[in-house]
Amino acid sequence: MSPAFLFRSSRAGCGLGYSWLRNALVAATRVALLLALMLLLTPPGWTREAVPVAEDPEIEKRMLALSEDLRCLVCQNESLAGSRADFANDLRREIREQMKAEKSDQEIVDFLVARYGEFVLYRPPMKPTTLFLWFGPFLFLFGGAIVLVVYLRSRRKQIEEPALSEQQRKQAEALLEESKGNNA
Repeated sequence: MSPAFLFRSSRAGCGLGYSWLRNALVAATRVALLLALMLLLTPPGWTREAVPVAEDPEIEKRMLALSEDLRCLVCQNESLAGSRADFANDLRREIREQMKAEKSDQEIVDFLVARYGEFVLYRPPMKPTTLFLWFGPFLFLFGGAIVLVVYLRSRRKQIEEPALSEQQRKQAEALLEESKGNNA
């Protein structure tokens, strides 16, 4: 028997046609050819060059340490070191240039704060305008604890424990004495 029986038409008399298999193979071949064609025709403009390794590893290490404490102004929730935004790349390049010009880390940070404001700092300085930022969460936590204690105390006063009648008290004492007698 030859493998040609796999490609028999459903009208071939036996009723078990294998045209679905042939159709599936043809479809799979077409999909594979289409994917290969798409990969071959991918525009080179979509690819990017690898980021060049720093000329001076010491400057690169210092720049990464400094940029971890700076905020990306585009992403806002990422450090400058972790951001992939073009503006972050420009800022890192600016930091490298200032480091090559022998500026200290504090001078670079002062330059960036003067240019972009204190928002560029991940850890804002302690000053009167940022006191609420530093201590606000603790104030909210303390205030919430006070509100919770006041609420629970007022709730305790609202809930009255029911007084036991003389008969209920005698029943409870009898049960307690009975359980003491069973345990002994």
